[in-house]
Amino acid sequence: MTERLESDDQPTPRPVPGPGAAPKPGVPKPGAVKPGAVKPGAPKPGATGPAVPAAPAPGPAAVQPGAAQPVAAQPAAAPALASPESVARARAFGRVTEDGHVYVVVDGEEVLCGQFPDATEDEALGYFARKYDDVEAQVALLEQRVSAGAPSADMLTTVDHLAEQVGQRNMLGDIRGLEGRLESLRPAIRELEAAERAAHEAQRAQNVAAREAIVAEAEQIAAQDPQRTQWKQSSARMAELFDQWKAHQKSGIRLGRAAEDALWKRFRTARTTFDRHRRAFFSQLDADNAEAKKAKEALIAEAEALSGSTDWGATAAEYRRLMDRWKESKRASKKDDDALWARFRAAQDKFFEARKADNDRIDEEFEGNLAVKEQLLAEAKALLPITDLKAAKRALGDILDRWEQAGKVPRAHMRRVEAELRTVEDAVRQAEDEKWQRSNPETKARSNSMLSQLETKIEDQEAALAKAQAAGDTRRAAKLEGELATSRQWLETLHRSAADLR
Repeated sequence: MTERLESDDQPTPRPVPGPGAAPKPGVPKPGAVKPGAVKPGAPKPGATGPAVPAAPAPGPAAVQPGAAQPVAAQPAAAPALASPESVARARAFGRVTEDGHVYVVVDGEEVLCGQFPDATEDEALGYFARKYDDVEAQVALLEQRVSAGAPSADMLTTVDHLAEQVGQRNMLGDIRGLEGRLESLRPAIRELEAAERAAHEAQRAQNVAAREAIVAEAEQIAAQDPQRTQWKQSSARMAELFDQWKAHQKSGIRLGRAAEDALWKRFRTARTTFDRHRRAFFSQLDADNAEAKKAKEALIAEAEALSGSTDWGATAAEYRRLMDRWKESKRASKKDDDALWARFRAAQDKFFEARKADNDRIDEEFEGNLAVKEQLLAEAKALLPITDLKAAKRALGDILDRWEQAGKVPRAHMRRVEAELRTVEDAVRQAEDEKWQRSNPETKARSNSMLSQLETKIEDQEAALAKAQAAGDTRRAAKLEGELATSRQWLETLHRSAADLR
């Protein structure tokens, strides 16, 4: 097909729409002749000799295939023509006939690009060269994008679109070179797509791992023993995990419906389990708190009933038992437990403060008794050490009688004065025991028997010593002298003991 633009006013040609552009209303889209078709009589570039005249252009009644349909006269815009450099390059790839038909050479064969009548040769060449330049510029831009590793989306579609435009042969330039460049882009684009898929899969694997980590931690939190769970911290962490999940879902790479649904199901189950355990725990906690509160209120009632008692000893023991029961009972909530303890403590304090006030009153009354007993202690301590047991016993008996008559002393001094008096009593009792030991008939008899035996032994040792000395046995004599000295020492000790028993 040829392109033809006509005007009733002037012969200025109208620009033909560029590749991929929709034609203006009333202007047919330019076509191209079938690849390899050459108009009869058209000379090939480089042929010598006179050019063969081209067939006359058909009139309005018979338009050649590829020629633009005549249009009504319109205000013509200046055509977009190529630069002089492009025109010069285009001459190597085609020619223009006298009637404005433009041919491009492809694989040594001329192919009709279209028609640009009523124009100069340069204008006709420049028009179709500009169409080539436009497509070539798009190819160069696509090459740059591929080289820079730009996103490959629609790149192959662009290659197909440009290849289709080049295949129409309605432009003037290195057609095969341009087609080769387009074809060389395909494997590079496929490599870019493969790299993007690999990067996408790596990112997807990262997102899967991140979601898996979120789910695993949520499941770990949900699997905790409810009795040992720190609910405040665990609830906050579960909320953070849910926020992380939403952030991944919003900005992360899609994992695929099956994978995402499976992970979400696990995450949702973990959150549901955690919430169920939390509700059950706090429900049971409320029940336990209510039970503990009821039990402690019963103890408080008992404590308050005893708070007015003046049976100090028995009531104090009962309060100790109440305290043991309080410690063994369950704790209520912190707020309730603190309030309950304050009430229980107040009942105790009321009793013990009353007891202390009574003891203070009694102690004040007993201050005079303490002064009397302090004087009696001084008299008792004067009996030590015991020199006359009979007189000491008589004096101590009198002191003990007056001690009982003196009455009670303040509690703070009771143990001290009793202990000091007991020291004097123990000293008198010890002296009495020692005297008994000395006057015991059995002890005396045992001492006299030992004296007799030892005196007999000494006589035998003296006789044996004299005999050894007479025989000149110095070694035996020395041994007997040592034994005799020991026996005489024992005899002296027994004599002293016997004297003490008398």
